[in-house]
Amino acid sequence: MPSFKIALLKGDGIGPEIVESAVKVLQKVGKLFGYDFILEEGLIGGIAIDKTGEPLPQETLELCLSSDAVLLGAVGGPKWDDLPTHKRPERGLLGIRKALDLYANLRPAKVYKPLVPSSPLKDHVVMGTDFIVVRELTGDVYYGEPRGIFKEGERRVGINTMRYTEDEIRRVVKKAFEIARGRRKKLTSVDKSNVLEVSALWREIVEEESKSYPDVQVEHLYVDNCAMQMIRRPSSFDVIVTGNIFGDILSDEAAVITGSLGMLPSASLGERYALYEPVHGSAPDIAGKGVANPIATILSASMMLRYSFNLKEASDAIDRAVELALERGYRTPDIYAEGTKKVGTQEMTEVIISLLEELCERSA
Repeated sequence: MPSFKIALLKGDGIGPEIVESAVKVLQKVGKLFGYDFILEEGLIGGIAIDKTGEPLPQETLELCLSSDAVLLGAVGGPKWDDLPTHKRPERGLLGIRKALDLYANLRPAKVYKPLVPSSPLKDHVVMGTDFIVVRELTGDVYYGEPRGIFKEGERRVGINTMRYTEDEIRRVVKKAFEIARGRRKKLTSVDKSNVLEVSALWREIVEEESKSYPDVQVEHLYVDNCAMQMIRRPSSFDVIVTGNIFGDILSDEAAVITGSLGMLPSASLGERYALYEPVHGSAPDIAGKGVANPIATILSASMMLRYSFNLKEASDAIDRAVELALERGYRTPDIYAEGTKKVGTQEMTEVIISLLEELCERSA
C-alpha cells in the first residue's frame, strides 16, 4: 500500500476544525483508494507561541522537512496583535515558506455553477470560470536589494528593487507550463515588458521555455490589461503565470471573482517540499462554533493529492464530491442563500464523505 507522510499544522482560530475536516476526507480516500496517509501534528502560529514562545518551533520545522507535504489551517488572531513583529503568528508562516524554499504559489479560481449568483460579475460573464494563478514567491520587489527609506539631502526617498534572476523565472515558468499541460493547455504570461527590463527578461524566458511545450498555447498580457480581461472574460483563462507583486494583486482579484472566499484552496510548491492551505484566515470570531466552511481546506488536501502525490483519480473524486454537495443544496453560513440547506462544519464534511463513497460505488 503506497504511504505518504503529511505534516498537519492546524494553527489558530478555525484552523483545527477545518484541518480536522480535511483529515476525515483523507482518511476516507485512503480506505476507498488503498493509500496510507501517515499524519503527524506540529505547532505553528499563535498556539505555538503560547506553548513554546516561538511562532515556528524547531520541532515543527523538522517535522515538515521530514514529511512528503504540509497541510496548514490558519494562523493569527487579535490575541497576539500586540506582540513584536518578529514574534507574531504570521512570522511562523513566512518562516516555513522560506525554510521549505517554496517558490510557486497556486491559487485556483473556480466558479461553481450553484454559486454563480455569489459572484459580483454577471452570470453570463463568470459562468465556466476555472483558472489557476501561478505566482512566483521568492523574488521581485519584495526581496530585491537595495531597499529601504533613505535621506537624500533634506528629503526622504523610499527604494525597492525589482529583481529576478534567470533561474528564478525559469523554474516557475516551467512549473506553470507543466500545470497547463495537465489542464486545458493554455498559458497566459503576465508582465509589464513595455516599460520594465525585468519583465522583458521574463517574456524572453517564457518564449524560450514554450519551445519545450509545443502543445501549450501561450498568450502574453501586460498586467494592467490582464486585470481588465479577468473581469471581462474570466472563463477564457486556464493558467496565469506571473511575478510576485503582479501575482499578489491578480490572485486577490481572482478570489473576488468567485464570490466565495471560503471555497478557495491554495498550494505553495518547491522543488522538494509543498505546503497546502486555504486562502481565508483564522476567523477567530467563529472559532469553536462549528459553522466554519471546511471546503477550502478539503480542496487544499485535494491539491496535495494531485501535485505532491500524483493521485489524480483521488483528487478528482474529492473535487467532484464537493461539487455534488453544492449541487444538492448544502451550504455553510458563509455561502448560504435562501432555498438552500444550511449546515455546519461537521455536517458539510460528512456530506462530502458520503458523496465520495457514492462516487466510488458508481465507478466500481
